[in-house]
Amino acid sequence: MTQGKGFGFGLGKMKELAAAIQKAQQVQEGAKKLQEDLEKMDIEGQAAGGAVRVIMSGTQEPRRVEISPDLLSEGAEVLSDLVTAAMRDAYQKSTATMRERMEELTGSLNVPGLS
Repeated sequence: MTQGKGFGFGLGKMKELAAAIQKAQQVQEGAKKLQEDLEKMDIEGQAAGGAVRVIMSGTQEPRRVEISPDLLSEGAEVLSDLVTAAMRDAYQKSTATMRERMEELTGSLNVPGLS
């Protein structure tokens, strides 16, 4: 064995490993905070110009559905379609919010493969 080669894991590699572990801890802490923030958010989806509103958390937990009294005479099928459209809108907004926040988190840490 030649001097300085050892098992291929010199002091420089230890510093890289320590830095990688520190970044992993930062990602973990950031992800926990992100999860907490998303759980507190209200994200609204709409249909029929806001006459049907679905509110869910940033983690896509349904919170409530609001339907304008003016739509109650439209019938069950129409209301069902409008609620579904509002749910889809809220889901898409929630997914986009999660993606943006995760990109902000991983991008600020400059973690290769995550940003």
